[in-house]
Amino acid sequence: MLKKVIVFLMLTWFCRNYAQEVHTLYKNKKIIATLDTIKLDSVSINPTFFKLLDAKAVEIDTAFYKINFQKSKLIFNKNAPFLNDSVTVRFLKLPDYLTRAYTIYNKNQVVSNNTTLGNLYKIESNNTKKYIPFDGLSTSGSITRGITVGNNQNAVVNSALDLQITGKISDKISLRASIQDSNIPLQQGGYSQKLDEFDQIFIELFSDKWNIRAGDLFLENRQSKFLNFNKKVQGLSASFEFGTPENKTTVFASAALVRGQYAKSSFVGKEGNQGPYKLKGQNGELYILVISGSERVFVNGILLKRGENNDYTIDYNAGEIVFTSLFPITSEMRITLEYQYSDRNYTRFVTYAGATHTREKWSIGGFLYSENDVKNQPLQQSLSPEQVQVLVNAGDNPDLMNAQSAFEDTYADNKILYKKTISNSVTFFENSKDKNEILYNVKFSLTGEKLGNYKLKNPADVNKIYEYIAPINNVLQGNYEPILKLVAPTKIQIATFLGRYNPSEKTNLDFEIGVSNNDKNLFSNLDDSENKGLAGKLNFKQRLFSKKWTVDFFQNVQFIQKQFKTIERLFTIEFDRDWNLTNPLGNQSLLISGISFQLPQKSSITYQFEKLDFSENFTGNRHVVNGNLKLKNLSFQNHSSYLNNNSDYSESKFLRHQSQIRYQINKNWIGNSFRLEDNQQKIKSTGQLSALSQKFKEYGFLIGRGDSTKVFVELGYLHRINDSLQSGFLKRVNKSSSYFIKSKIIQTEKSDLSVFINYRNLQFEDKNRPNEPSLNSRLLYNNQFLNQLIQISSAYENTSGAIAQQEFTYLEVDAGKGIYTWIDYNNNAVKELEEFEIAKFADQAKYIRIYLPNQVFLKTHQNKFSQSLTLSPVLWQNEKGFKKILSYFYNQTSFLTERKIERNGSDFDFNPFSSNEKNLLGLNENFRNSLFYNRGKQKHSVTYSYFSSRL
Repeated sequence: MLKKVIVFLMLTWFCRNYAQEVHTLYKNKKIIATLDTIKLDSVSINPTFFKLLDAKAVEIDTAFYKINFQKSKLIFNKNAPFLNDSVTVRFLKLPDYLTRAYTIYNKNQVVSNNTTLGNLYKIESNNTKKYIPFDGLSTSGSITRGITVGNNQNAVVNSALDLQITGKISDKISLRASIQDSNIPLQQGGYSQKLDEFDQIFIELFSDKWNIRAGDLFLENRQSKFLNFNKKVQGLSASFEFGTPENKTTVFASAALVRGQYAKSSFVGKEGNQGPYKLKGQNGELYILVISGSERVFVNGILLKRGENNDYTIDYNAGEIVFTSLFPITSEMRITLEYQYSDRNYTRFVTYAGATHTREKWSIGGFLYSENDVKNQPLQQSLSPEQVQVLVNAGDNPDLMNAQSAFEDTYADNKILYKKTISNSVTFFENSKDKNEILYNVKFSLTGEKLGNYKLKNPADVNKIYEYIAPINNVLQGNYEPILKLVAPTKIQIATFLGRYNPSEKTNLDFEIGVSNNDKNLFSNLDDSENKGLAGKLNFKQRLFSKKWTVDFFQNVQFIQKQFKTIERLFTIEFDRDWNLTNPLGNQSLLISGISFQLPQKSSITYQFEKLDFSENFTGNRHVVNGNLKLKNLSFQNHSSYLNNNSDYSESKFLRHQSQIRYQINKNWIGNSFRLEDNQQKIKSTGQLSALSQKFKEYGFLIGRGDSTKVFVELGYLHRINDSLQSGFLKRVNKSSSYFIKSKIIQTEKSDLSVFINYRNLQFEDKNRPNEPSLNSRLLYNNQFLNQLIQISSAYENTSGAIAQQEFTYLEVDAGKGIYTWIDYNNNAVKELEEFEIAKFADQAKYIRIYLPNQVFLKTHQNKFSQSLTLSPVLWQNEKGFKKILSYFYNQTSFLTERKIERNGSDFDFNPFSSNEKNLLGLNENFRNSLFYNRGKQKHSVTYSYFSSRL
């Protein structure tokens, strides 16, 4: 018995010692936070587990440090509030065998091979590697050729090229190239537009210190305030770096042809109208081609995200934006878009260059930018000597850049010609077919309602004929004029010099000086004295206190001459509204001074005083308070401002407040929001409130449960009361109530289901105006079965919007090449729209229908349902027999139906399959089935597609 006890005790002691020798890979270390690089371990760290805790065991934000997992090194940032304090590091190190250096020979027995070792026998190989040019390059991509046929169209040949080249052409030089080209017919909204504006072609050579690129370029500068821009161009660019990271110099230059011109559109949303909203050019062009990816969309000053599952989608070819059902549009929304559009008035050339030098405590830099039209190379307009003289005499005034469009022409049956008529000492044009008269070919331009002397005689006629309408009481009655709006060539040049100096970690100082030269008319020397302008700014920031709380003082001073111009906007998107600016004149000066308090990861409070002056007619000051508070379960946000200004036209007081509070318990949360605006602007000459005056209050409430990144449900309610100017006083005009549901009911590896519903009802105080309800909803369902053999996707959507009222005309072509014939039923020799019919015989088919863009939109309620089914037997590729054969095939079926009915009152159409055609404005049904063989294979693949549609 005693032996058994002794053996048991010995085994227990042995196991205890063995257990003590087992080492865990999880490490826990305490270190002192310094600015030096800290080596945590001799092996690499697993990036899946790493935590850094302060002295109170609170996890530290990753913004205060950098970690190199491979080298196991930790570096703290200069602004880390816990410097020189003790912190705890918890990490998981990788096993030694993963990072250990393995060698065949013992390093102590390996000696270098040199001539001092005596007569060692060496075997030298004569096999030298043969040099093959471009051997290090890899290529990928495809060349596609296709043909499209249909029962109502001729055969169409399509082609596409997608080629990427990457790799090294030497030890130090790498090559990167992308050649993408396509010829894609596009039919959208009744008119087509080629997509070659957006094909990407470039070739690039680069190393660690330099870069040269030719082709499509993206020029951008976000370092400078006075030269803040981005542009997509086509040309050549080069950049070079010198020195070390602590003492670095960068030089770059580029020259290119400009693809797009900057433009800005602002409008107020229409109640319950998701779009489309048309975009315009800088010179008032109604139909523009927007450069893809160049847009930035703001609603009430908030930047939105593009995408079907985000806030909006945009048709770059049509220049139209549509907001998704997830972002309901109301009449209280201020919508502003910045974008670039294809401008083809003149050949435009841009050069951009700069240099920067950076040290640890200071840096300097300079940038040069020049963009100008080549005035002797007009593209879309052909200028006659008389029209050039008009531009010479116009100076910088766009209202004077109008030329007479009429010119003498010979009579022909297919021409619309005019004669000059004099009545009451007024000379005007009148349509005429008299061969004996002096006839003119006249082009009419749209000027706006009651801004012209001519109107369309009969909009239903195929041939558009304009007639003169005499003014009434000196008020114009038409909306067209016999003029051509000329576009003058322009030039803008900007040079900036900027610098930064940080004498210590607590002090920051930076400055910038800018000079601009903006010529709005290169043909004219008039007004050139106003081309050049100067601007400057100085920023200062000083940390006053840095322990548990950090306290910073900051000040910003800016001066901008009225002649100084920038490429894009200079201030925030709603700067004018923040200050109630209408028509400020003179040099501008802006002073911003304030103080901020921060408790890292918990709360912050900022107060700033702003003073804005325009030398000729405006002065104002503004107080702004921002606050954030984060506790364990409670979060609070606040933004408040108060404006007091005085101009030669008016004086105003503008109070704004916005706050949100949210409380969370486990997976449940509850929240409340409150918004207030009270803007009262009085006209000095009358003492009455101006049209800018308005007031509103908005209350919100929400409650939810779940994880907002996974499965959750959130319910919310918003109530808003609007006061507007009525009879010289602010009175209540309407109120609205909104109810919404956001949810993701199912989310697994194989399926997900999400639902969004927003219902809003706008009620007017005027009982003669009916309520305006609107509904936006979306249901998405996706699922996979049998290990992804079957995949289904369903979507159902309801929304309100608008549809362009379709206009079209008929164009005569050779007999047999058209579709329609003209029958003059009323024998008036006038081709009217209702007189065109589909030809019964080929020799009568002399006309085709041409759709015209339109600016008239009708309110609609829309519903859409789509269903897709995918069969992918690729998982059977390793099977045998019939399953192996099926694995070569892939089938995709999709169905879409979309109905648009005219929106009247509170009627909603929820049935996408309804056969009721009452108030039906648009119908789109598409069925498509694609069967692939060897889908995506490089050597060969076959696709058979069946497509059926009904419009």
